Amino acid sequence: MTTQSAPKAGRKEWVGLAVLTVASMLVSFDVFVLLLALPHLTSDLALNSTQQLWVVDIYGFMVGGFLVTMGTLGDRIGRRRLLMIGAVAFGAASVLAAFSTGPQMLIIARALLGVAGATLAPSTLALISNMFLDPKQKGMAIGLWAGSFTLGAIIGPITGGMMLEYFWWGSVFLLAVPAMVLLLILGPLVLPEYRAPEPGRIDLVSVVLSLLMILPFVYGVKEVARIGWDPPAIAAILLGAFAGTAFVRRQLVLDDPLLDLRLFRNDQLTVALVSMLMYSMLTGTTLFYLSQFFQSVLGLSPFQAALALIPGLIAGTVSVTLAPVLARWIRPAVLIAVGLLIVSAGLLMLLMVGPESGVVLPVAAFVVWCLGGGPGLALGMNLVIGGAPPEKAGSAASLPQIGNEMGTSLGIATVGTLGAFVYGTRLDDRVPSEMDSGAATDSVAGAVALSEELGGTLGSQLESAAQDAFTSGLHVIAVVSAVILVITAALVLVRLRHVPPMGDEGADGSSETPEAGPAKDAVATDTSDTAEDEVDHADDTLTGRGD
Repeated sequence: MTTQSAPKAGRKEWVGLAVLTVASMLVSFDVFVLLLALPHLTSDLALNSTQQLWVVDIYGFMVGGFLVTMGTLGDRIGRRRLLMIGAVAFGAASVLAAFSTGPQMLIIARALLGVAGATLAPSTLALISNMFLDPKQKGMAIGLWAGSFTLGAIIGPITGGMMLEYFWWGSVFLLAVPAMVLLLILGPLVLPEYRAPEPGRIDLVSVVLSLLMILPFVYGVKEVARIGWDPPAIAAILLGAFAGTAFVRRQLVLDDPLLDLRLFRNDQLTVALVSMLMYSMLTGTTLFYLSQFFQSVLGLSPFQAALALIPGLIAGTVSVTLAPVLARWIRPAVLIAVGLLIVSAGLLMLLMVGPESGVVLPVAAFVVWCLGGGPGLALGMNLVIGGAPPEKAGSAASLPQIGNEMGTSLGIATVGTLGAFVYGTRLDDRVPSEMDSGAATDSVAGAVALSEELGGTLGSQLESAAQDAFTSGLHVIAVVSAVILVITAALVLVRLRHVPPMGDEGADGSSETPEAGPAKDAVATDTSDTAEDEVDHADDTLTGRGD
């Protein structure tokens, strides 16, 4: 157990953090501005419905597919170097997307953006773990970094809407270029380089298996959520499961695995990942339904629906930033568990919304759950990084992002399917007998569009039935999600109760605590040794001897 206090970060490190948060912000920023630009580019490039889906989804597919590879690659070739390469690629792909002349060109550009985007999150988070060694400063830095994602979601709709008001659709992609240029100029000046002392080689077979594990699985789950259990979607899911099994078996026998599965022996890392996965899976699904509720039940435009989410996103930004400050006095397990209970309360508030409830109540519910989600996101990231040795920080940093990418898809395919079943069943019970309900039961948006075509009393009956049925589905999703999150809160409170407040000895998972059982002692001792190495190596890096 080390008693040496970690060195404090200075102005250089905080400037470096500002540069890293700008880069991270673009990940969520890109998604929101694309959704606003989609009607414009669809008209200009004559996209069909399938091409629209690929333009939207291919970015997330590629980010999720390459996160494991990029996180481990940064550990091996240098995290700053990978970040610089990713910045160049992201800027170039943004220009390619902005000036796309056809659907295929835009889809390829979006795919390249996804590959480049996969370098940003794990590289930035891993670099933060090297730049901020003091537990209190590290917690605050990770909180600010996590807040940058919600900040991007806030700025995206506003900035994107303004750009589309005065310029062509490609201008929203060019917004990323100045940020990437800033990163390329300031990065070498304020960011340290770090790579594993004995990186080993990258196993190309594992890279292929990781892609086959994530890409077909996420694609198949999205297709099941969109069109049901058709054979291609089932085949994609089975391919992903088979590749995942092969990937795990190969990692267990390799001397230099692409993803070191021994990381999951650390309770701190594993429980933090589970809590973040449950949060993204359940609230991501609920948000998907809430967005449709705003538009198809309350009649808001897509832009108005995006604006309705901004108060919650602001609350989430405040929450992830404030959580590390509170964690200096309150144990992370308590903060995360209480936060998940607050999220559950926000979800249960949705039981009071309906076609006549107006917009204020669902917005308030979203604000409450975003306030509760901050500790789990900010402190969960810190626990994941603290639970991994420094030479594996890049690999560990990719895990929460993978969970986020897969979590929402899993949530839509499971809890979301339950909501869709409730919607379809309730609509069949209430739809007028003289009407074919097939098209209406596919989606609430389709039902509302069909009701407008029908008009008159029949159209009004269909619209009312569809809105009530969809609200019932939203209520079921909210209740199920709230119950699961309460169970997750109990898990966190029990399994992470030994982790002390940030700034106390062992707060980052690097030392033993009295409450930790025998199984945790070995993990804690191992990571305390690596913590001393991290301090020594960071000192070399920051003084220029580590390059």
